[in-house]
Amino acid sequence: MARILIVDDEPAMVEVISNLCRERGHQPFPYSSSEEALEALAKVNPQLVIVDVKMEKVGGFDMLRECREKHPQSAVVMITAYASVETAVEAMKMGAYDYITKPFKVDELQLCIQRALDYQAALRENTYLKKELRDRYKFENLIGTSERMQEIYKLIGKIADTDSTVLIQGESGTGKELVARALHYNSARQHQPFVTVNCSALPENLLESELFGHKKGAFTGAVVDKIGLFEEAHNGSLFLDEINSMTPQLQTKLLRVLQERQLRRVGDTRNIPTNVRVIAASNEPLKSQIKLGGFREDLYYRLAVIPIEIPPLRERLEDVPLLVNHFLQKYAAHSGTEVKKIDGKAMERLGRYTWPGNVRELENAIERACALCENDTIRTGDLPPHVLQDSEVLEAQPEAEWQVGQRLDEFVRNQERKYIEMTLRFNQGSREKTASMLGISIATLYRKLDLKHHRI
Repeated sequence: MARILIVDDEPAMVEVISNLCRERGHQPFPYSSSEEALEALAKVNPQLVIVDVKMEKVGGFDMLRECREKHPQSAVVMITAYASVETAVEAMKMGAYDYITKPFKVDELQLCIQRALDYQAALRENTYLKKELRDRYKFENLIGTSERMQEIYKLIGKIADTDSTVLIQGESGTGKELVARALHYNSARQHQPFVTVNCSALPENLLESELFGHKKGAFTGAVVDKIGLFEEAHNGSLFLDEINSMTPQLQTKLLRVLQERQLRRVGDTRNIPTNVRVIAASNEPLKSQIKLGGFREDLYYRLAVIPIEIPPLRERLEDVPLLVNHFLQKYAAHSGTEVKKIDGKAMERLGRYTWPGNVRELENAIERACALCENDTIRTGDLPPHVLQDSEVLEAQPEAEWQVGQRLDEFVRNQERKYIEMTLRFNQGSREKTASMLGISIATLYRKLDLKHHRI
């Protein structure tokens, strides 16, 4: 049932339209006085306004103007006995949904009302979805109260509404894409496309075509012209994830696009202007890649106009309780169940674990615990076995085995490798299960353990 405000200085016409609306199950608000109708707009908050063009004191165009300024989600249909092309064009320019002339057929008005209500419903849904996106990716919703995370929040707040290129670096599972989305949805580009691509997921030739598009006949299988992701993201943002895996040849082409703000499709001879904010991410330090010759230094500085370093979860374990609470609420919302609690011992175990898979691994652990929990409280037995095993090992390990005097980064790498090896043994050598359990990709697992020569 829709609320429909009807305004016409002919009471008989108001009654006819009101009866028609009631027959269709809608709630009419009839007015013969345009002044009274204008005052009632805010109280009624109608989905549809049907208004006569020619009225005393407050005319139909005045009503239309008021609706557009203060009630933009209300569709407006104009009715008049004095139809002209000029009047129709003026009404549509000012934002009217449609225009009907007297005398009209009942079926014609019924169809017009239904179309206008469908249009209004789509507008409201679109507005809701955009608001949901903005709320979902507000940088305040990035979870963490640690000092490192507070610094990141402040930085995002400062740079979100700029067009500067951003490089986000951090281990897999730390939330790099979430930061990228927060940057986009808090910027002036928020109503434009946010396009993502994982550079490690495609071979070089396919990634080039995916990014820049291609012309028909450019290569075998190119049977039609195809626009690339840069063109899809025009006026919006393009998120290049795992850019550290991009080949040197493709890095050169990307650098040219960033410098010239123009791209050329594969097999084409003309350049296409592009207006895209590029946000790149790497799960490995790019400066190390530069030293090894795997990444162009000039591209690095073009991307890292504003660098953001996302800390691994093991370096901000004080955020674990907050993240756990967030994931408990998220699971409850998705499953339609009550929010589960977690007892102190289980939370203590989670706080002692090193989380090599970072926030993503923690989310998977909480989802698993919620699914296995037999009542409203998660206990240690509901946690993944590898989480419990690792925390027990750390608890029992003598201080002598920590080798005091090691560099911190060396110690972390050694402990991480030991834990990954333990998880691999737990999964009886299954690399796929191990990567999934740790919340990392197979490629990352191979890299961390050098699995070309590794045997468990």
